[in-house]
Amino acid sequence: MAVDAESPNGEAGIALGGEKGQIDFDKVRRSMRTGMESEMHVGLATGFAYQGRESGSDAEFIREEVENLVMADDLGFDSVWITEHHFSTYSMSNDPLQLLTYIAGKTKHVKLGTQCIIVPWHNPVRTAEAIVNLDILSNGRAILGFGGGLAQHEFAGLGIDQNTSRERYNDGLEMICTALETGVIEGKGIFSSIPKSTLRPAPIKSFEGRKFCGSLSGNSMYTAAKMGCGNMVLMLPQRGKDVAPDKYTAVWKEVNGADSNPPAPMLSGNFYIDESAEYAEERGRKFLGNTMRAAIKNYGLDTPGKFPHIKGYEHYEKMVLAPEAIEPYIEDFSKGAVTGTPQMILERLWELKEIFKPQGFFPHVYFGGMPKEEARKNIHLFAEKVMPELKSWEAEISIDDRFLEAA
Repeated sequence: MAVDAESPNGEAGIALGGEKGQIDFDKVRRSMRTGMESEMHVGLATGFAYQGRESGSDAEFIREEVENLVMADDLGFDSVWITEHHFSTYSMSNDPLQLLTYIAGKTKHVKLGTQCIIVPWHNPVRTAEAIVNLDILSNGRAILGFGGGLAQHEFAGLGIDQNTSRERYNDGLEMICTALETGVIEGKGIFSSIPKSTLRPAPIKSFEGRKFCGSLSGNSMYTAAKMGCGNMVLMLPQRGKDVAPDKYTAVWKEVNGADSNPPAPMLSGNFYIDESAEYAEERGRKFLGNTMRAAIKNYGLDTPGKFPHIKGYEHYEKMVLAPEAIEPYIEDFSKGAVTGTPQMILERLWELKEIFKPQGFFPHVYFGGMPKEEARKNIHLFAEKVMPELKSWEAEISIDDRFLEAA
């Protein structure tokens, strides 16, 4: 017999039933349906994470990653998402817009998302043009995610002074977003030398409701709110630990009015799924550990004394780890991996849904140098055993509604 549990905020909670208190999702949906909600959007993300992989050339790996995302279209995912990084095996995706434009020609339905375009690394005119090309060639399937960048070696390798990153992000983001709505781009602030120009080809439709920003903080929140961007939650809270406060909604209301709310967020995160909970935990911890180990190296969090000299990044010095602290930190971090059977993954996704009230999820289900066969096993298992239920959940608003309105 199912029992209704009360949630911490006093509202009707999840319905527990079945073996060992599993969530009875059918009962939950019936009890909460109002007829006004939209279907939950479900995407698939990849970081092109070669991290620790034991075999295969770079070229083979890139082809495999692209094949996985093309396969996602056939499996019924709503979107695919690609990161941007340079010069390391942490992530070998150096041009998400180019890769997504190729994938657009190989797919029919899946939306095409950037997670994220690192705005300070690019000329905003060229970025806006590449976005327009992707949207045209995909028949309007582009979703935009923007970020600010962190790794010192990436800024240096691209010839960008990291001290100017905050200005480049804020000014560049405003230029790009404005140009995509008006078809006209004009220099601003640090890019003031760029003359006013008309984009040709012109944008084919509005990006309202399909643009997001990741890792929002400080002044970047104000620019994102001004441009109408939603929030991308890229780092999920560990179960049982406090959730970071939502500062963006307050900034949004300050910028856009007290009676206005930001678009519901999109949630990412790392998940390992298997029919055996024990195997999933073992493998999930291994690959999430690989991911964190590669991240510490990529972002220079193993090298003290650098961040205090970079404008706008001074606070990252507090995150730098002493050599003897790195492996214990990785071990502790890996314990937070979201792993388990399809039912267990769904239960954690439901908890996250209740916390963040998202309009969609775009999980990473392969990461940390995972072998090809294991990665594809996870993709198929998620698509077959998790995605149907996840898609049936209701969201107050969905990015898919935006695509229909803009069509």
